[in-house]
Amino acid sequence: MGNIIWLLNFLISHADKQENMEQFERNGMVEEAPGSGFKMPLHYPKYTKDDYEKMEEWRLDLLLSDYGLLAFSDTTLPEKRAIAIETFLWPHQ
Repeated sequence: MGNIIWLLNFLISHADKQENMEQFERNGMVEEAPGSGFKMPLHYPKYTKDDYEKMEEWRLDLLLSDYGLLAFSDTTLPEKRAIAIETFLWPHQ
């Protein structure tokens, strides 16, 4: 249930950002650009290495973007998994 709420909150916040950018483009106010909208999540992800190795690409994309670690479109799934593992796991995990 918690994952569904997290996903819904994530999608809603990104929809709001998209709407703000569309309004911004319509008004043509380049000098008054809104902030990046990045907000540091309150909780550190509690996945194991095995979880990251089995995680779907879309979930990795959401997780990485939530923490400001935007994956480029040319980043492969194994590279995204490696980024998540190196970023969120301690060496002994």
